[in-house]
Amino acid sequence: MTRTLYLAAWAYLALCTATLLGAGRSGHAAAPSHAAAPFAASGSSGGAWFGRARPFCNPVEVVVGVRRLPPPPGGDGPAYLAACYALAGNIDRARAVIDGAEDPRYAAHVVFNVAHPVADAGDDEAAGPIMSLVLEYTPDNFMALYHAGISEHALGHPEAARRHLTEFVRLYGADDGFRGRALSVLRELGTAPDAEAR
Repeated sequence: MTRTLYLAAWAYLALCTATLLGAGRSGHAAAPSHAAAPFAASGSSGGAWFGRARPFCNPVEVVVGVRRLPPPPGGDGPAYLAACYALAGNIDRARAVIDGAEDPRYAAHVVFNVAHPVADAGDDEAAGPIMSLVLEYTPDNFMALYHAGISEHALGHPEAARRHLTEFVRLYGADDGFRGRALSVLRELGTAPDAEAR
């Protein structure tokens, strides 16, 4: 019995070692599935760069990380660079990159696609500034309106919350949890939007 357990433990250790070595050959640890989803299917050079750069898209490492591993110039490289800065909380740098992009609206869409899983995971306060940035370039992005509005409400900014959520409800017709929560917050803020009657 002891010999069988001993062999099973060695087999398990070998399997774990093989898994870790396989991850090490790729040059980076696997990103969490919610972070990888927006760019995994992209196949673009910017998306591939972001897949490698994502671990340093945080407030502590972003500046040094971008310097050591710069994004590809042109194409969607700047859009993913803006997304990296936005995730790191450096909204001013993200905005400057979007402003300098060939197509700022497209770059804002990329930022939204990267940040949306974070917002959907429930970190409304952290996602709010990113969604507000997205709205500067794509004011008709109803999910950015929703997340920005929920964030403004969580942060105690009722007028901004009311403005974003009223527009979200106007644009978003699906009768689901997003719409229900937006209507609930608007009622809490003393607003009964006309769109509620749909």
